[in-house]
Amino acid sequence: MARRERVVRMSVEQPLWRALTAYRLLTMVYAVLIYAFGRDKFERPWVAAGFFAVLVVWTVVTLPKVANAVSCTKRFLGVDLTIALVGILLTPVADAQARYMDGPTLPTIWTAGSVLAFAVKGGWRWAAFASSLVAVANLVGRGTPSRDTLHNVLLVWVASIAIGYIVEVARASERTLARALEIEAATRERERLARDIHDSVLQVLAMVQRRGTALGGEAAELGRMAGEQEVALRTLVSSGLVPPTRTSEDSSLGAVVRTVDDTEYPEGRADDPTGEDRRWDLRTLLAPLAGSAVTLAEPGAPVLLRPAAARELAAAVGAALDNVRKHAGDGARSWILVEDSPDEVIVTVRDDGPGIPEGRLAQAEGEGRLGVALSIRGRLRELGGTAELISVPGQGTEVELKVPRGKAER
Repeated sequence: MARRERVVRMSVEQPLWRALTAYRLLTMVYAVLIYAFGRDKFERPWVAAGFFAVLVVWTVVTLPKVANAVSCTKRFLGVDLTIALVGILLTPVADAQARYMDGPTLPTIWTAGSVLAFAVKGGWRWAAFASSLVAVANLVGRGTPSRDTLHNVLLVWVASIAIGYIVEVARASERTLARALEIEAATRERERLARDIHDSVLQVLAMVQRRGTALGGEAAELGRMAGEQEVALRTLVSSGLVPPTRTSEDSSLGAVVRTVDDTEYPEGRADDPTGEDRRWDLRTLLAPLAGSAVTLAEPGAPVLLRPAAARELAAAVGAALDNVRKHAGDGARSWILVEDSPDEVIVTVRDDGPGIPEGRLAQAEGEGRLGVALSIRGRLRELGGTAELISVPGQGTEVELKVPRGKAER
């Protein structure tokens, strides 16, 4: 089946990049005009002229670099900040009086654009790093810094960190909103599919069950199978499960949610975009086990586990149901109860069969038949959990599977 992909793109971050582009252009023009109207005061005007030539060329050529977070690479940020720092340190070289008198540095407020690029790209930590280097350069260049110099340094430091923090909060909000929108879209799609299935497939299966039972013989067996499939399909449709394989990526364009196949990123792959936060809903794996003879009772909220833990726990439940069908007969009914608590996940499988005679399990293990020991207890042991089997002859069997929440999430 072809993979369907749905992408939701939003960004409050993109306007910041556009504003930064305009800011760099305007402050470049401002710095050049400051030099043009005050070049007579420079003892070494050729130093200032050389710097501004580099500044103008660099600003114009690198405009695409500040178009989005992808283009704004670490190498660009490093060179950009270096130019700003060199301009600050060259100020007393071009103008000897700058060390003793308050006045603008050569790059003036263009330097703030370089620091803001760090803030928008990497958040408040990057902004604190860049603004701290600018502060050191200003203090070194001034020699004996005045109160105005300290004020300006502190202003740039605080403002850049605040903007970086706001960007981080905005990105987190966008990811949350994108996830909510995707869940809403998935819910509407499930409701539409449920209506279509109810109007067609479920009704046909119900009709086959009724007619097969009435006809008897082989038709009755066909009707029984149709009834089981109807119950399983109805359980799956009505369970309201949210597909777990949705990932957020590409923060340069805001929040991007992409629907992917489980097989596209096998567990353990280093390039799995879901990373350590990937979770599966246990209800998704248990829903197909329900049928006319198996009743599934589950919480209304997702029971999220690591993929390996969810698969092993579902496999243990399937092994318990296989034992019911094998030893209790086709007429036995089973119930699956899923409990989710903050400390552990408990799945109980109960049947109304004849039960297991005392000592029978130990005898089976001694004979080399290790179905319960390996398929159920072995799986739970690997997850750090336990499997407890309670059986009273004539009153059925109950298998209680417990997995500690901390173990299931690793």
